[in-house]
Amino acid sequence: MITCILRTLLASAVCVLLLAGPARSGDAPAGEDLNSLVSRALAVNPELKASEARWEMFRNRVAQAGALADPMLMFKLQNFLLRDPLDSRRDPMSQRVIGISQELPFWGKRALKTEIADREAEALRWQVEERKLELARMVKETWYQLYLVDRELDIVERNIRVMDDFVTLAETRYSVGQGAQQDVFKGQVERSRMLDMQIALAQQRTSLQATLNTLLFRPAETPVGRVPDLEIRPISLSAAELRALAEENRPQFRSVRAQLEKGAAGHRLAGLESFPDVTLSLEYMQRDPSMDERGYDMYSVGLTFNLPVQRERRRAMARESVAETDMARAELNTLNNAIALGIADSLARLERSEKLAQLYRTGIIPQAEQSLESATIGYRVGKVDFLSLLDARVTVFNYERQYYEALAEHGMRRAQLEALVGRELE
Repeated sequence: MITCILRTLLASAVCVLLLAGPARSGDAPAGEDLNSLVSRALAVNPELKASEARWEMFRNRVAQAGALADPMLMFKLQNFLLRDPLDSRRDPMSQRVIGISQELPFWGKRALKTEIADREAEALRWQVEERKLELARMVKETWYQLYLVDRELDIVERNIRVMDDFVTLAETRYSVGQGAQQDVFKGQVERSRMLDMQIALAQQRTSLQATLNTLLFRPAETPVGRVPDLEIRPISLSAAELRALAEENRPQFRSVRAQLEKGAAGHRLAGLESFPDVTLSLEYMQRDPSMDERGYDMYSVGLTFNLPVQRERRRAMARESVAETDMARAELNTLNNAIALGIADSLARLERSEKLAQLYRTGIIPQAEQSLESATIGYRVGKVDFLSLLDARVTVFNYERQYYEALAEHGMRRAQLEALVGRELE
């Protein structure tokens, strides 16, 4: 009778160990689609909205930069006598004057100022697109981390059930004098360790859920459903092809090139600052008859030039534009280096995680499960001690976790690579 009970318990344990797959949370909210989450983040994220508003602010400066200054309207009383300040008939030169003047920058300055403002706005526009890439990457990375935590929770939950079976089996063997009480304690300790890990993983999932909800601009406690299963999607492009894609699609390249063009336009504007601006003026002078003078009205037209004698200020302006161009060129070289390094590193890590996932799925985990099955059978007939059985179970547990870690890492590295090249990789 006792032997029959032992065999039944052992058969149940083996079935749980070898046939139970990842737990499916039937009462958990359904997982959301990653693409829809990225689209929502791009639509409502407040940090991105602030970047777009900043770009809009600079875009509206373009029209201001090339606009003429407001004309000046002038009114004055001219040549009135102090002894009779309100009588315009005491002196024939007394006159009421109304005039208007307009400053006109030297030819080409307005166009260059417009170009500088336009290039600055363009650089900010591409920085907004760059921020979208970073936001999409952050959403994807958080999503894959949630996937890993969900699968680790499955594994821990399954192992808690297995440890319950092991403890029951150890208690049964101890009750009939075929096992040691220490085996029961070891099983209980291992079960408690799994419970501790389950609590830590639940806390980690709550934090990741809050992070994802923050990126999506919704309440931090909004439930995030179970992440669906992932599949490895290999990257077929070479490093050179990916670098070419980055140069073509990465917004940061366009932003830095706009800064280069801005610096070049600033240098040309600094050269034109040595030429004077002109102010046109027109005045009408109304006179009253006085001292046998008929008091004919008069007018005057004038041209006023500024004198560009402040050479040091203009030389400093030229040096500033040269420094800005040099800075942008250095940033472009730095960006090229960073992208080349990131692509090479990402491809190496993607290949590693892909091979590891394949190795765990087709080799290591099946072999570890066979070893566990053998240890279970050996423990049943008294040829393997309980500690060896626990070690075999923990080995399978660790390899299963590492398998899902490889899958999650592959997804995160792919997201980083897509952010590097500036587009989705099909």
